[in-house]
Amino acid sequence: MDNGKFLELCKQTVVDYFNNRVDRTDNAIITADEVFIVWSCKTLQNNKALLSTTVSDGMYYEITFNGDRNELYFDAYKKWENKCISLN
Repeated sequence: MDNGKFLELCKQTVVDYFNNRVDRTDNAIITADEVFIVWSCKTLQNNKALLSTTVSDGMYYEITFNGDRNELYFDAYKKWENKCISLN
């Protein structure tokens, strides 16, 4: 899959996931403009991307495309904590 097409597909997958699961009382839906790519990589026929949104919910998403099987794998994660650990 072309890398540009893969990244568009990733953004739309996150949009669909979020909009189908958001609490309706929040009155929040997002578009692809509110999804950003944190990191992406293409190796041979495979792609992987890490994504997040402008929503401050601590979620991030990992999407992998298996070019051999023409399958997309989707993982959604919640960020629970961010702290500095000094190694000094």
